[in-house]
Amino acid sequence: MFVSDISQNTRRLALGHFAMNASYFLKLYESGYRDFTGIHLCGVDLSQRILVAVNLQQASLIGARLCRAFLTKADFLGADLHRIDGSFAKLSEATLYRANLNKSNLRGAFMVKANLSEAQLSGANLSHSNLRGATLRGANLCGANLQGANLRGADLRHANLAWANLSGTRLSGAALGRTLLDDVNLEGAYLNGVNLHGMDLSGINLKEAKLNGAQLDQVNFTAANLSFATLRESNLCGTNFTSANLTGAILWHAQMGAVNLTRADLTSANLAGATLEATAIDGAEFTHAILPKSAELDLYQQATGLTVWSQQLTRDTLDYSQFVDQVPF
Repeated sequence: MFVSDISQNTRRLALGHFAMNASYFLKLYESGYRDFTGIHLCGVDLSQRILVAVNLQQASLIGARLCRAFLTKADFLGADLHRIDGSFAKLSEATLYRANLNKSNLRGAFMVKANLSEAQLSGANLSHSNLRGATLRGANLCGANLQGANLRGADLRHANLAWANLSGTRLSGAALGRTLLDDVNLEGAYLNGVNLHGMDLSGINLKEAKLNGAQLDQVNFTAANLSFATLRESNLCGTNFTSANLTGAILWHAQMGAVNLTRADLTSANLAGATLEATAIDGAEFTHAILPKSAELDLYQQATGLTVWSQQLTRDTLDYSQFVDQVPF
């Protein structure tokens, strides 16, 4: 009789949307049924359930509870997962292509190598989630909370991260081409080796961020906060730091040809071993900065203007800096 029920409901599911309660859904899954395309499971509680490789394409799970559920390789293509609780769910290699996850709770979710291309994640909570190697190309993460998330090696090209919180996020090796980063918070983020060539990051918060070996050439960092950030051996050629805060930043051996440091604050910054050529420093602040000895003559010749930080002449702030031949240990 149960086999007959499955057969009947299989036909009904194939015809279109079908509402189902959690109990019956689980019975079908446990009997071996996997294709639940287009069904309605709004508000159901599937917490801690094992649903590996389930097919929920185009399904509606608005407000469902999936916390700590095992959903490895599950298929949610085009599904409506608005406001779900998927905290600590196992979603590795899951397909969430074009899924609606707006305002969902995915805190601590394990989403390694998941496909979230063009997914809607506006206002979602992804804090401390593991998205290593995940594909988020074209995803909308506007205003999302990604604090402490692992995005190493993730594909974020063309994604919208405007107003998102990425403080403490690990982004080393992530692809960020044409990613929208307006007003994003990257305080304390790990961005070692990333390529941000030519991007507009004006006003961005990168306080205490790690950008060692990053490709930052021709980036617009106007009025950005890079205080106490580390940019060792990074490529900063042609980068615009106008009015940027570089207080205490570490720029050992950075390539800084044709950099614009107009009105930038480099108080206590360490540029030992950096390449400073054709650098604009009008109104820049260098008090207590450590600078390469090789650039001393050029910096004094180019020093003009009054700093907005200490109201001193830029040339006078150079008198309070230290010129060194090599990186001090």
